Amino acid sequence: MADPARARKLADRIKVVVAETLERRIKDPRLGFITVTDARVTGDLQHATVFYTVYGDDEARAGTAAALASAKGVLRSEVGRRTGVRLTPTLEFIADALPETSAHFDDMLVKTAARDAEVAALANGATYAGEADPYRKPVEHLDEDDDTDTDDDGADAGDDDAAGTDGTR
Repeated sequence: MADPARARKLADRIKVVVAETLERRIKDPRLGFITVTDARVTGDLQHATVFYTVYGDDEARAGTAAALASAKGVLRSEVGRRTGVRLTPTLEFIADALPETSAHFDDMLVKTAARDAEVAALANGATYAGEADPYRKPVEHLDEDDDTDTDDDGADAGDDDAAGTDGTR
Protein backbone atom coordinates (compact mmCIF):
# COMPACT_ATOMS: atom_id res chain seq x y z
CA MET A 1 0.00 0.00 0.00
CA ALA A 2 1.35 3.39 -0.99
CA ASP A 3 1.49 6.46 1.15
CA PRO A 4 -1.82 8.40 0.99
CA ALA A 5 0.08 11.61 0.32
CA ARG A 6 1.81 9.97 -2.65
CA ALA A 7 -1.52 8.72 -4.00
CA ARG A 8 -2.97 12.22 -3.66
CA LYS A 9 0.01 13.77 -5.47
CA LEU A 10 -0.23 11.19 -8.24
CA ALA A 11 -3.97 11.85 -8.58
CA ASP A 12 -3.34 15.58 -8.91
CA ARG A 13 -0.66 14.96 -11.51
CA ILE A 14 -2.94 12.58 -13.47
CA LYS A 15 -5.68 15.23 -13.45
CA VAL A 16 -3.32 17.81 -14.96
CA VAL A 17 -1.86 15.41 -17.53
CA VAL A 18 -5.27 14.21 -18.71
CA ALA A 19 -6.59 17.78 -19.00
CA GLU A 20 -3.56 18.97 -20.97
CA THR A 21 -3.62 15.93 -23.25
CA LEU A 22 -7.32 16.37 -23.96
CA GLU A 23 -6.69 19.99 -24.83
CA ARG A 24 -3.61 19.51 -27.03
CA ARG A 25 -3.50 15.98 -28.50
CA ILE A 26 -7.01 14.57 -28.73
CA LYS A 27 -8.76 15.91 -31.83
CA ASP A 28 -11.95 13.85 -31.69
CA PRO A 29 -14.96 15.83 -32.99
CA ARG A 30 -17.22 14.08 -30.45
CA LEU A 31 -15.24 15.61 -27.60
CA GLY A 32 -17.28 18.48 -26.19
CA PHE A 33 -16.35 21.31 -23.89
CA ILE A 34 -14.92 19.15 -21.10
CA THR A 35 -13.56 20.04 -17.68
CA VAL A 36 -11.59 17.54 -15.61
CA THR A 37 -12.86 18.16 -12.07
CA ASP A 38 -11.07 15.52 -9.98
CA ALA A 39 -8.93 12.40 -10.07
CA ARG A 40 -8.59 9.70 -7.45
CA VAL A 41 -6.07 6.89 -7.26
CA THR A 42 -6.47 3.65 -5.31
CA GLY A 43 -4.11 2.91 -2.45
CA ASP A 44 -2.00 0.51 -4.53
CA LEU A 45 -1.66 3.12 -7.34
CA GLN A 46 -3.04 0.66 -9.90
CA HIS A 47 -6.34 2.33 -10.82
CA ALA A 48 -7.23 5.97 -11.36
CA THR A 49 -10.72 7.41 -11.61
CA VAL A 50 -11.01 10.69 -13.47
CA PHE A 51 -14.14 12.79 -12.96
CA TYR A 52 -15.24 15.25 -15.63
CA THR A 53 -18.08 17.58 -16.55
CA VAL A 54 -19.29 18.50 -20.01
CA TYR A 55 -20.96 21.74 -20.97
CA GLY A 56 -24.00 21.04 -23.11
CA ASP A 57 -26.92 18.69 -23.44
CA ASP A 58 -27.21 14.92 -23.08
CA GLU A 59 -26.02 14.38 -26.66
CA ALA A 60 -22.77 16.27 -25.95
CA ARG A 61 -22.27 14.23 -22.77
CA ALA A 62 -22.77 10.94 -24.61
CA GLY A 63 -20.40 11.99 -27.40
CA THR A 64 -17.75 13.05 -24.92
CA ALA A 65 -18.06 9.75 -23.03
CA ALA A 66 -17.55 7.85 -26.30
CA ALA A 67 -14.56 10.02 -27.24
CA LEU A 68 -12.95 9.44 -23.83
CA ALA A 69 -13.50 5.69 -24.11
CA SER A 70 -11.78 5.62 -27.52
CA ALA A 71 -8.90 7.86 -26.33
CA LYS A 72 -8.31 5.92 -23.11
CA GLY A 73 -5.16 4.19 -24.44
CA VAL A 74 -3.55 7.42 -25.64
CA LEU A 75 -4.36 9.11 -22.34
CA ARG A 76 -2.96 6.21 -20.32
CA SER A 77 0.29 6.13 -22.28
CA GLU A 78 0.68 9.89 -21.84
CA VAL A 79 0.04 9.54 -18.08
CA GLY A 80 2.69 6.80 -17.89
CA ARG A 81 5.20 8.85 -19.86
CA ARG A 82 4.72 12.07 -17.86
CA THR A 83 4.34 10.70 -14.32
CA GLY A 84 7.30 8.33 -14.25
CA VAL A 85 5.66 5.67 -12.08
CA ARG A 86 6.71 2.03 -12.42
CA LEU A 87 3.22 0.76 -13.24
CA THR A 88 0.89 3.07 -15.12
CA PRO A 89 -2.57 3.07 -13.53
CA THR A 90 -5.63 2.13 -15.54
CA LEU A 91 -7.95 5.04 -16.24
CA GLU A 92 -11.67 5.12 -15.67
CA PHE A 93 -13.72 8.16 -16.68
CA ILE A 94 -16.86 9.05 -14.74
CA ALA A 95 -19.16 11.96 -15.49
CA ASP A 96 -19.26 14.15 -12.39
CA ALA A 97 -22.69 14.84 -10.91
CA LEU A 98 -21.66 18.34 -9.84
CA PRO A 99 -23.89 20.31 -12.25
CA GLU A 100 -26.99 18.26 -11.39
CA THR A 101 -26.27 18.57 -7.68
CA SER A 102 -25.80 22.33 -7.87
CA ALA A 103 -29.01 22.68 -9.92
CA HIS A 104 -30.84 20.68 -7.25
CA PHE A 105 -29.43 22.94 -4.51
CA ASP A 106 -30.49 26.03 -6.48
CA ASP A 107 -34.04 24.66 -6.78
CA MET A 108 -34.15 23.92 -3.06
CA LEU A 109 -32.95 27.45 -2.23
CA VAL A 110 -35.67 28.98 -4.43
CA LYS A 111 -38.35 26.83 -2.75
CA THR A 112 -37.01 27.70 0.70
CA ALA A 113 -37.03 31.43 -0.08
CA ALA A 114 -40.65 31.15 -1.28
CA ARG A 115 -41.68 29.33 1.92
CA ASP A 116 -39.86 31.90 4.05
CA ALA A 117 -41.77 34.67 2.26
CA GLU A 118 -45.07 32.85 2.94
CA VAL A 119 -44.24 32.51 6.64
CA ALA A 120 -43.21 36.17 6.84
CA ALA A 121 -46.50 37.21 5.20
CA LEU A 122 -48.48 35.11 7.69
CA ALA A 123 -46.51 36.48 10.63
CA ASN A 124 -46.97 40.08 9.51
CA GLY A 125 -50.46 40.52 10.97
CA ALA A 126 -50.30 37.83 13.64
CA THR A 127 -50.83 38.43 17.33
CA TYR A 128 -49.71 36.50 20.35
CA ALA A 129 -51.93 33.64 21.55
CA GLY A 130 -51.33 34.55 25.19
CA GLU A 131 -49.37 37.33 26.73
CA ALA A 132 -46.66 39.09 24.79
CA ASP A 133 -44.05 37.96 27.30
CA PRO A 134 -44.85 34.41 28.50
CA TYR A 135 -41.93 34.13 30.92
CA ARG A 136 -42.42 34.38 34.66
CA LYS A 137 -40.92 37.33 36.41
CA PRO A 138 -40.08 37.51 40.13
CA VAL A 139 -42.76 39.11 42.23
CA GLU A 140 -41.60 42.38 43.70
CA HIS A 141 -42.90 43.31 47.16
CA LEU A 142 -43.88 46.89 47.55
CA ASP A 143 -43.57 47.04 51.30
CA GLU A 144 -41.25 44.66 53.13
CA ASP A 145 -42.65 45.57 56.57
CA ASP A 146 -45.96 43.92 55.76
CA ASP A 147 -44.27 40.62 54.88
CA THR A 148 -43.77 38.94 58.27
CA ASP A 149 -44.20 35.35 57.20
CA THR A 150 -42.33 33.22 59.70
CA ASP A 151 -41.46 29.54 59.89
CA ASP A 152 -42.19 27.22 62.80
CA ASP A 153 -39.09 28.33 64.68
CA GLY A 154 -39.83 32.03 64.34
CA ALA A 155 -37.18 32.91 61.71
CA ASP A 156 -38.17 34.91 58.68
CA ALA A 157 -38.52 32.82 55.49
CA GLY A 158 -36.48 35.33 53.55
CA ASP A 159 -33.73 35.62 56.16
CA ASP A 160 -30.63 34.07 54.53
CA ASP A 161 -28.34 34.93 57.44
CA ALA A 162 -30.08 32.52 59.86
CA ALA A 163 -29.89 29.53 57.50
CA GLY A 164 -26.89 28.13 55.62
CA THR A 165 -26.74 27.90 51.85
CA ASP A 166 -27.83 24.28 51.89
CA GLY A 167 -30.77 24.93 54.26
CA THR A 168 -29.02 23.60 57.40
CA ARG A 169 -28.08 25.57 60.50
